[in-house]
Parts: sequence; C-alpha cells; structure tokens
Amino acid sequence: MKSNKKIGIVLSGGGIRGIAHLGVLKALNYYNIFPNRFSGSSAGAIAGSLYCSGYSPDEILEIIIKTNYFKFIRPAISLTGLLKMETAQELYQKYLPENSFEALKIPLTVAATDIKRSKVAYFSEGELIPPIMASSCIPGMFDPIQINKHYYVDGGVLNNLPVEPLDGVCDIIIGVNSNHLPDEHNIKNIKNLIERTVIMSMNYNVYSRKNKCDYFIEPKGLARYGVFDYKKAPEIFQAGYDATITFIEQNESILALAQTK
Repeated sequence: MKSNKKIGIVLSGGGIRGIAHLGVLKALNYYNIFPNRFSGSSAGAIAGSLYCSGYSPDEILEIIIKTNYFKFIRPAISLTGLLKMETAQELYQKYLPENSFEALKIPLTVAATDIKRSKVAYFSEGELIPPIMASSCIPGMFDPIQINKHYYVDGGVLNNLPVEPLDGVCDIIIGVNSNHLPDEHNIKNIKNLIERTVIMSMNYNVYSRKNKCDYFIEPKGLARYGVFDYKKAPEIFQAGYDATITFIEQNESILALAQTK
C-alpha cells in the first residue's frame, strides 16, 4: 500500500558529520521511505539541496569525495572572517546549475542566521545557492554572506534543527541530528574543550525541538569527527546508514510510511 502521508525530514548542521544524513536517506530509501519535504541547516542544507535536486545519496557522497572543497575557498582579508565562501560558488553551480528552489524536485527550506537582526531566516524560493552558502557560513571562519542587503551566517547558530517550516505542513516529521556527543569525554586540550562546548550548544537547540519530531534519528558518536575531517566521509556515511537500519528495526511503525513504486 502506498503511504499518502506528507513526510518531512529535518537535517541538522555539523560540518563533515552531515554526510551521515546521506547514509540516513539511503537507509530510508532502502525501505521505500521517501520524504517529500526537506528542511535543513548548514551541512543539512547542503545535503538536502543535492538530494532534492535529484542526486542519490551515493552520488552525493561521490561528489564530496572527489571534490577538494578547500580549493574553492581563498583567504579573506577582512575583520569578519578568515576565509571567503563566495569562491565556493563555482562548485555549487556545477552541481546545482539551475540555482533555484523552484527547480528542485522536492521542496526544501534552508535556515540561516541574520546576524544583524539576531533572528533565523528561512529560504524556500528564489535563488538557491546564496542561502545554502549562508546556511553553512561558520561565523568567525567565513565572511558573512550578503543576500538582499542583509548579512547571514550559519543557520545552526540559532536553529540547528529547523523543524518549524515543516510543523503543521507535514503529517510526519523525521528529525536527524549528526552531532551526538558521548555522555562523558576527557578534555585533553583547548581544542577539545572548544569543540565540545560548540557541539553542546548546537545540540541544545536541537534537543529543544526534538519533541516536534515523530521520529528522531541520531547516529551515535559522530562528534568524534572533526568538522572538516573529509577523509572520514565514507565512514561517516556508513555510520548514518547503519544507525538508521537499526532505528527502523527498533521502530517498525515507521515502515507504515513506505511507498510502493
């Protein structure tokens, strides 16, 4: 039987850890569960945009592995960031040539943070690439992205699980967090301290929205990977896939969302 429910999925930010979202989507698709509306912050917005444009999870993983992302980023001589993200636009244009929310095969909402107005902004129409860049613009590392005279940084600053655009629109909402922290962790140096503190903050605004999700998938231990640990991409992808297979086996009610082709 085909499910007629409107299935929304929310993908968190998390840098390279966001590749786990692709593994999650592959596992859901394996069970014929195909979300028909997406919302995402940062890495979740990137993964969501590529999937919604028609790429399969495996194809997106291949794109990430074969692309040297940092060659598209150059130093920024400014007081607001160390790197300029605009130079990544060439990369996005290659894989998202239509550069339009309306051209996507599946509706997508992208969350970003309006840095001057101190509020979350949701993008779901018009140009696609600038909001994606804004949503993944880590403050202090990248220059803010300007869109229509406003300046934006990473969506995860204020909303790392943007469930609000799907609330009341979808019958079922699946939330995915790619930043699980172990309950205890030995802090060995200042780098560990900063990383754990930042992830704790990100997870706080994820967990405050968890109860809005009908299903919440969180692959364990992903916080051990660095934000830019690209060599671990296949491993992170597999972690997302394995965690979702286990989740489905333990929550069989989600199989009611399966669709027959």
